[in-house]
Amino acid sequence: MKRFLHALALALALACASNAQAQNWSFDARAIALGATGGSENLASSMIDEERTYRSIVLPLGFLQVLKDFGRLNPTHEEFDPVKTAEYAAAPLHYQLGRNGDGRSAQFAADMRHGDISRDLNDYRGILPAEPLRAEGLASPTWGRTFRFREGAGGAFQGFYVGAGPYMAMRTDVSIDPRLEEILASPTNVYVPNAHMHLGNDSDAQLALAVAGGYRARFSWAGASPSRSARDGLYVATNYKYLHGFRYESINGRVRLDTDSDGLVTAVPDAPPPLLLVRESATSGSGVAIDLGLGAVVGPWEVGFGANGVGNRIRWRDVQRVTSSMDDSGVRGEDDFVEGVPAFSGEVVRELPADYSGNAAYNADSWTAQAEFGRGYGGGRFRTGYEYRFRAVELRTGAIYSREKWNPTAGVGLNLRKRLSLDLAAFGTTANVARERRTAVAVSLRIDH
Repeated sequence: MKRFLHALALALALACASNAQAQNWSFDARAIALGATGGSENLASSMIDEERTYRSIVLPLGFLQVLKDFGRLNPTHEEFDPVKTAEYAAAPLHYQLGRNGDGRSAQFAADMRHGDISRDLNDYRGILPAEPLRAEGLASPTWGRTFRFREGAGGAFQGFYVGAGPYMAMRTDVSIDPRLEEILASPTNVYVPNAHMHLGNDSDAQLALAVAGGYRARFSWAGASPSRSARDGLYVATNYKYLHGFRYESINGRVRLDTDSDGLVTAVPDAPPPLLLVRESATSGSGVAIDLGLGAVVGPWEVGFGANGVGNRIRWRDVQRVTSSMDDSGVRGEDDFVEGVPAFSGEVVRELPADYSGNAAYNADSWTAQAEFGRGYGGGRFRTGYEYRFRAVELRTGAIYSREKWNPTAGVGLNLRKRLSLDLAAFGTTANVARERRTAVAVSLRIDH
């Protein structure tokens, strides 16, 4: 049962994360207030960003909430709350308003863990959203160095890049029987008599080391003059990543809830197990991924295009499969979990879709406007932001569109000293299982070079 709870928590976390925008993990409150735009997913635009004159240090106020609820984030704890764990996993850095729940999700998890689910499913209304949870995501930051073999006027150069970093890919699909969905999402009690309802979770996670080799170049424009932007030029970047897999986990869980003529959960004689869990795992795999980026700066204008994860796949070897089940009905307080004999199922190939993005920005002396669009994990997205700079104060606003929802952003920068500023941002986020729009606050220090 604990494994299924882990799977459920992972699935909810992935669903939250897919619905969370980039600002939930951003260290830069200025970028958050601008809609977290700026082409961070484009290799070439990241080269342009390296020319910026500041670095940010995040003040992780969200950790105060994590520490307060630490006991509820432990799967072995009696008060373990998978929904709360999912929300913190999706957005741990920044302080989020409205995170205090009523505990029903924790009670649902505890009841499942002990095989003591309430016969009246209305006791758990509101713990799951009214729509299926489907999501996938990839975190693959790379750190390395560019070795230049040719340099030219105006900052032009060509070089080869060598780097490495973690590769963490996750996917989930939580399926909810429409009748169970109706009960959990309803504001009033709903009873479904003589039903066989199912709650399913199909999730997998991959952990690997990405070793990258690539090409970096900046070409000067013909006729460039010293009066133009120091960042002017055409930027080209490519990465070929060899993926050395360390861990693969796939969990396919199914819960069946039977009801009697009154719509209350009951035990059905000779019925299939109410909980079935199939786990696949591997510790050895290999794969590839290719990232491409193109960016250009002409005076105040900046544009870019990127394609990440082209041909993204890992082949896992010697995959082990274990099937487990609970023979009790789940309502009598008996939580015996029977684990089958492990078996090897050969190789498994996991592929992720490529992610495409484009961005544009205009940087004037006293103001900046920028936008980014893309399509990949979670469908299409669009972000935009605007900043106006006074001597001591900088005002910012923006908006993000993702998964068919708009979320606003706003912020202010306070220039405390010549090279030290305090950035604050408030932004709308739906990084929660219920997909409610909430307000979060981000704070960071900005240090100018």
